[in-house]
Order: sequence, then structure tokens, then C-alpha cells
Amino acid sequence: MKRSELNSIMSDAAAFIKNCNFHLPPFAYWTPEDWEKKGDEYNEIRDNKLGWDITDFGSGNYMKIGLLLFTIRNGNNELSKYTKSYAEKLLIVEEEQMTPLHFHWKKMEDIINRGGGNLLVQLYNSTEDEQIADTPVMVGVDGRNYSAPAGTIVRLTPGESITLLPMQYHSFWAEKSHGKILVGEVSKVNDDTTDNRFLENVGRFPSIEEDEKPLYLLGNEYPAVK
Repeated sequence: MKRSELNSIMSDAAAFIKNCNFHLPPFAYWTPEDWEKKGDEYNEIRDNKLGWDITDFGSGNYMKIGLLLFTIRNGNNELSKYTKSYAEKLLIVEEEQMTPLHFHWKKMEDIINRGGGNLLVQLYNSTEDEQIADTPVMVGVDGRNYSAPAGTIVRLTPGESITLLPMQYHSFWAEKSHGKILVGEVSKVNDDTTDNRFLENVGRFPSIEEDEKPLYLLGNEYPAVK
């Protein structure tokens, strides 16, 4: 992805989030120059990759297959000094923008439609060899728990949420003609490096063509403390 594209996505996202009356923490808007001045008291942000996260999953077409995320808080499975056992993210899902089928070996998460259009979530169980199963899936939506056929698509209107279990394949997108969505995620500790299993071979973190200066840094770009 080009840096100019990332900057444009971030700028649009910041405006959309503000319009939804949601407020990101101050570090969301620190510039690369700001980060050069931040000492080791901010290592929790660095180590746990809080902040902006934009991916096109290697598709080359962000609006078709992609996702913007902002990690607000997170623990760390490897570093005992960070004792948080939970994470919180904010996501923006564009109309018909697909997040590919994937599951997490460890993480359980709630996906919440915070406002905008309708979020469509497709569910499958995984097999022992981590492929798609044709067995019924358990669906948990705001305290209602029921069994549904493999491949069921659950529609979440604003305010509704779904619980996604470990090793449960899921994909999601915003329903056509209903607008983009502000989505919340509340989960166990998040580790995008080792706890994602995509059904197809996709790229999680984009390679970046530096065609202009970064507006804000991504969560995996923070400079080390000097």
C-alpha cells in the first residue's frame, strides 16, 4: 500500500470516528516527530502495538478486501510486566469490504456494531486440520445462544454484538446500501503475529511504498527509545 493511501484512510477514519461521537486516546494523533520524543514510559504502547492498524490483506484493493483497526488497549501473552488479560479495538468496515475467513487459536472476542450500517458476519467451525467444517455453529448474540447451519450469516444492526469463539472461522463485511460501520471489539489479549489463522494465504501487515510523509505511525512502526 502507498503511504498516501494509508494517510487518506486515517484522515477519513478520524473524521468518521469524531462524527460518531467516539474519542480516541491522545496518542492516536501523535506525529512521527512526537514519537521521537517519547521515552520508555510509553513502552506499553510500543510493545503491545496499540494504535493504528490498516491492512488490505495483500489484496491490492483495500476497499474490496481490507480493514482499519485501532487498538485502544491490549495486554501481552509473552511479557509478564503487562498484566492486562483483555484488549479493546475500534474497527471501521466499509460497505461490502471483506475481512477474509479466519479464526484465532486463543482469543475469544465480542464484535459490536457501534453505529452506521449493518454488519454481516459469516460463521463456520474448523476441522482438526484447520479447514472449514460442515457442522452446525454456535451463535451467541447479546445473550441469545443457539445452533445454526455451517456458513450462517448473522446480521448485526447498530447496538448488537456477537461472541466469536476460539477456532471458529468468521468473516465480516458491511451490508450494501446501508453505509459503513463503526465496530467495537472486546476480547482476550490480542496477538496478530501468532494468533491468526486465515483460511487462505493472505498478508496481514502491508508492505508500504513511501510516497509521502506519514500522517500517523502504524502500531508496528514506533521508533525505539533512544
